[in-house]
Amino acid sequence: MLQTTGVSVRFGKRVLYEDVNIKFNKGCCYGIIGANGTGKSTFLKVLSGELEPSKGEVSKEKQERISVLNQNHFAFEEYTVIDTVIMGNKELYSIKEEKDKIYAKPDFNEEDGMRAAKLEERFAELDGWNAESDAESLLNDLGISPEKHYKLMSDLEAKDKVKVLLAQALFGNPDILLLDEPTNDLDLKTISWLEEFLINFENTVIVVSHDRYFLNKVCTHICDVDFGEIKVYPGNYDFWYESSQLIQKQMREQNKKKEEKIKELQDFIARFSANASKSKQATSRKKSLEKIQLDEIKPSARKYPYIDFKPDRLPGNEILEIKNISKTINGEKILDNVSFKVKDKDNNEIAVLAENENAITVLFKILSGELEPDEGEIKWGTTITTSYFPKDNNYLFSGTESITDWLRQYSKDPDETYVRSFLGRMLFSGEEALKSVNVLSGGEKVRCVLSKIMLSGANFLILDEPTNHLDMESITALNEGMKKFQGNMIFTSHDHQLTQTVANRIIDIKEDGNVIDREITYNEYLGIE
Repeated sequence: MLQTTGVSVRFGKRVLYEDVNIKFNKGCCYGIIGANGTGKSTFLKVLSGELEPSKGEVSKEKQERISVLNQNHFAFEEYTVIDTVIMGNKELYSIKEEKDKIYAKPDFNEEDGMRAAKLEERFAELDGWNAESDAESLLNDLGISPEKHYKLMSDLEAKDKVKVLLAQALFGNPDILLLDEPTNDLDLKTISWLEEFLINFENTVIVVSHDRYFLNKVCTHICDVDFGEIKVYPGNYDFWYESSQLIQKQMREQNKKKEEKIKELQDFIARFSANASKSKQATSRKKSLEKIQLDEIKPSARKYPYIDFKPDRLPGNEILEIKNISKTINGEKILDNVSFKVKDKDNNEIAVLAENENAITVLFKILSGELEPDEGEIKWGTTITTSYFPKDNNYLFSGTESITDWLRQYSKDPDETYVRSFLGRMLFSGEEALKSVNVLSGGEKVRCVLSKIMLSGANFLILDEPTNHLDMESITALNEGMKKFQGNMIFTSHDHQLTQTVANRIIDIKEDGNVIDREITYNEYLGIE
């Protein structure tokens, strides 16, 4: 069992949280949520011992082992994949190394033999003889093929390194598992495997994630970081979200009733306090007025941008037809004879999947006009106007102008007051709107591009991973904006919940060029009930 007692974390005058007292129980999975900057990842570092709290302590049973998902993808470049995984159990790996050194000594003596015997005993207690086979099994489950198991980490692709580090964290059945954004850069198949692994994991899991579907699948509790404190709630993310919204609504309604009562009392006092016959009653009501206190609704640290895509005109009957599109890049055939049609007036929300994710990006670039197909034809309806969200948007922010000036070039109304008002709704208020675009964070750039799309008034949206770099609040707002959109859209996203709640049609581009096209939801396509 992991426990915090009176834990406080401060950086100078800034207080992240005060007096945190939480017991993390075996068999439970705790999802840590909160706005950007509230200290979610910092809390994991405190729990792991990497960071000392300003006050209080973190305790666990002496024999319990904590395992942490390493965020440095280049930390093990000189090691083999197998060794990197086994390093997840530091004690086991250090014993293995020491054993090997002793047995390799040319002048092996009695003292070495006694030391080796002790090491062998502890090695067996840690199930060391099965370490390699257990590591191999984990790697296979995560999609790392056997021929890569004894390669150096430096020889692996980035996507495989992520999986190896995940295997390292999971290796050896740790007592406490700390995971910071474990689904980042994972494919759908691997995420599904991880969900099942954590659901069946019998020890303690504490995870930070922006993936709402993932949190809903694996979490038994939610730790909400807000108001300078951390509170634990039973249930998954949806249960927490719906409950918190309900509580806020009830508090507002309660305050409204109190405000009405105060107004009634104030009116009575004003009318009758000068009337001798009513003076006692007025005095009584004045005392009642003084007792009524409005419950303070704390201004949550969470900030939700306002995302609402409104087309300037509705589309006609002819929307889009793609005929036999092919594209080869650097000798690799990315798209091979791809065809599909988008028809009717509206309500086509198409999610695109692909075994080769680059195929989606290339298709979207062709649709947006950034690339030309080698073969085939694209025919847009005469009423269709498009707007494109690129997966890599850095090229849009190469200048040094302010956010206000950057967005003004895309606005039909160039008035600065209008543009700044619009940016305020997208969380760029005050001086934030004057920041230079070349110093923006990934999440800020995404909000800028979404602002550009909203101002376009397009009736057909092309969105390539629009949730990348966004916090959970912005993802929620984007999700709602996409659901409300009255035009047509084609998009791809690793956010399972967004795809499930928005898409009514799935297009899956296979590597052999075949296209599966079905008017069903995402879960229906995956066979998830």
